[in-house]
Amino acid sequence: MNNYFRITDEFISVEDVVNMVVRPESGAVNTFIGTVREFTKGKRTLYLHYDAYVPMAEKKLAQIGDEIQTKWPDARVAITHRIGELHISDIAVVIAVSTPHRADSYDASRYAIERIKEIVPIWKKEHWEDGESWIGDQLETKAYPTGKPEEEDLYG
Repeated sequence: MNNYFRITDEFISVEDVVNMVVRPESGAVNTFIGTVREFTKGKRTLYLHYDAYVPMAEKKLAQIGDEIQTKWPDARVAITHRIGELHISDIAVVIAVSTPHRADSYDASRYAIERIKEIVPIWKKEHWEDGESWIGDQLETKAYPTGKPEEEDLYG
């Protein structure tokens, strides 16, 4: 798997991700930086723990890159997602997209984050003041109060 699409347990350098897509023919570089927020659905989050099936997650990130290349042939994209324990305001994901024109870079960046939430096998455990829960998908539609979701819930 190339370095354009990766899962890491280390701090994400926004500049490093952006530098992967900067090129002379691009008039726009759009970045999306997803951070850990303090409140979700009225509950105060203390920290999150992200987990992933790393080999498959990186393949799915690359798939998203291929999809973007098909929809926006002049785009170059890089995505890095962090796993492990993240605290409020920590960077969880960085998406960088370069294109010749700004509208395409915005559209491709939005496409990337929505597809990550749909297809990449990453889940998180939210730790609140009064408990914790695994969130089985990035769309936050299912909660698993007793532990990690079953494999078919993650990938099916």
